[in-house]
Amino acid sequence: MSISLVGSKANPSKFDCYDDLAGDEPYFVIRADDPLSDSLIELHAYIGAGQAGAAHNKLAEIMALTSQRPPRPSESPKYRETFAISQSMEAWRSAKMKKTG
Repeated sequence: MSISLVGSKANPSKFDCYDDLAGDEPYFVIRADDPLSDSLIELHAYIGAGQAGAAHNKLAEIMALTSQRPPRPSESPKYRETFAISQSMEAWRSAKMKKTG
C-alpha cells in the first residue's frame, strides 16, 4: 500500500504555490532529504503563528543538531547560492512593493 504524503509532487498541499509563482519570482525548496527540513519548516510555522517561545526552542534544537556536524565551507557554491536566492527574494519583494505601493 502506497501512502501519498501531503506536500509531495504526487499530493501537493492545498497551499502549494508553484502554479502561483510569477515567472521571475525567486523560490527556495527544502526537501525532506535534508536532515533539518522538518525542523526548519516547524520554525517557520512557529514564527508565522507568533509563537516566540516555541520558535526559540525549535531554533535551539536546530543549533544543537547543526553543532554535531562540521559546517559547510563558506566558499561552497551551494552556500553562496542560498544567500544569492535570499537577496533575490528581498529585491523581488522590494520591486513588487514599488510597483503596487
